[in-house]
Amino acid sequence: MIREGQPQATGCDEYNRLSRRQFMGVAGGAALAAAAAPAWLPRVSYAKDFRSGQRDIVISIYLRGAADGLSICTPFTDANYYAARPGLSLAQPDSGLDNRLLAFAAGGTVNNAPSVGGTTSFGLNPALAPLMPAYDDGNLLFIQGCGSTDPSRSHFDAQRFMEVGKPADPTISTGWLGRHLLSVAPREPDSLLRAVGISTALPRTLVGGPLTLPIPNLDTFGLSGNGATTAARSVAIGDMYGPVEDPIHAAAINTLATIDLLNTINFSGYVPAGGAVYPTTGIGTALKSSAALMKAVPDKGIEAIAIDVQGWDTHNNQGLAPGGTMYTLLSQLATAIAAFHTDMFTGVAPTFTLIVMSEFGRRLTQNGSLGTDHGHGNAMMVMGNCVHGGRVLTNAWPTLAVGKLYQGIDLDVTIDFRDILAEIAQVRLGNNNLAYLFPDFTPTFRGVTNC
Repeated sequence: MIREGQPQATGCDEYNRLSRRQFMGVAGGAALAAAAAPAWLPRVSYAKDFRSGQRDIVISIYLRGAADGLSICTPFTDANYYAARPGLSLAQPDSGLDNRLLAFAAGGTVNNAPSVGGTTSFGLNPALAPLMPAYDDGNLLFIQGCGSTDPSRSHFDAQRFMEVGKPADPTISTGWLGRHLLSVAPREPDSLLRAVGISTALPRTLVGGPLTLPIPNLDTFGLSGNGATTAARSVAIGDMYGPVEDPIHAAAINTLATIDLLNTINFSGYVPAGGAVYPTTGIGTALKSSAALMKAVPDKGIEAIAIDVQGWDTHNNQGLAPGGTMYTLLSQLATAIAAFHTDMFTGVAPTFTLIVMSEFGRRLTQNGSLGTDHGHGNAMMVMGNCVHGGRVLTNAWPTLAVGKLYQGIDLDVTIDFRDILAEIAQVRLGNNNLAYLFPDFTPTFRGVTNC
C-alpha cells in the first residue's frame, strides 16, 4: 500500500479508517491451505495447467480515495466547470496563466451527445506534463465519464465492487484479475510467480489468483529473522508440512522457490533503459521494481502486478497549484508512469497494458473547504503497446449542465469501467470467459486496443 507524501491529510473518516487498516481483510479470499500457514510465511497459491501464447503483462494502479477525474482530464470549454469551481479550477490552455491546462492534440476534442450538439475540448492537468510524450506517441489513452454504475459513495463499497467486477454484490470475494488468472493456464508451465501485489496485503483485485503474492518491497522479500539461520530454516520449512502431496507442503516449497527467484534479481541495481529516471517515491519504486521483474523473468510467467496508491480523498484544500495535495500526487504519479513508459518502450521488453482507475470521481461543485466531496463519474488512463491512445475517449459526453448531471450533482457514468477491463482481458490477456470475470454484465468494447 503506497502512501505518497502530502502537504496535508484531507480524507474523510471512512477513508482514513480504511487507510489505517490497510485493507488487511482482503486476503481472506485466498486459498485455505495458504491461510493455514504461519504468519511469517509469505502466501503463495497454486498454478494449473499450461497454456501457451503471447499475452500482455497487466499493471493495475488503483488510486485509493477517489481521485478527481475532472482535475485530471478537464473539459475546459464547458462553462459549467468554471461556474461550479470558481476557486478550484484550471485555466484554459491559451489563457497565458500559470495554472493553465495543457492542450491535447486534435484527438483531445470529442463530439458531445447529439441532444446537446457542438464539441467539448479537454485539457491535461499541468502536473501530468510528463505523460505528454506517451500520449503524443499514441500509447496513452484517457477515458472520461467512466466508472461504476453503482450509486454508492462509500469508499469501502465502491472499491470492493470495482475490484470484484460486479456492483452491489457482497457475496463475491475474489477479484476480477484473480479470476482471470484462475481461468487461464499460466503463460509458462513452470511459473513460480504469476502475479504480485506491491502492498502489505493482497489487493482485492488479485484475490483468488494462483501463485499470487503480496510483497511490499520486491528487493527485500524473504524470510524474516536472523540471516545467519535462513538456510537452515529453509530446509526445516521444506520438511515441516507433511507429505509432498499435502497442499501446505506445496505452498511452503513454492514460497521458498519464489524467494530464491526474486533474490536472483538485482532490484536495487536495476538500470532502466532509454535513460529513464524513476522518482524515489513509493509509486516510482514500485514501477521501477515492476520493470525489473518483468524484464528479468519474462520466461517465468509474471502476468499481473497490482499497485495501490493512497491519498486521493481530497475533501479539504484539494490543491491544484504546485505544492498542493493533488498537484503533488499527480506529479508523483506522472513522473513514475512516464519513466516506466520510456523504460519499457526502449529496446526489447515484454508487452504490457497499464490501467489507472479509482473508485469514483468527485462532486462537480467545490465545497467550502476548497475541496470536493464524493462523486460518481470519473476518468481512467490506459497505457500500453497496443493501446489506441493519443486521444480522450468518451461516449456521448453529457456536458456538465445541471440537467445532465447524475442526481443533479455529479458527472454521469456513460462508459462502464467493465467495458474497458473486459476489452483488455479478451484482446490483450487472451481471456474469452468474460462472464466469469464480470458476472451478469455484457460489455461493450470501446476501441481501447488497436492490435
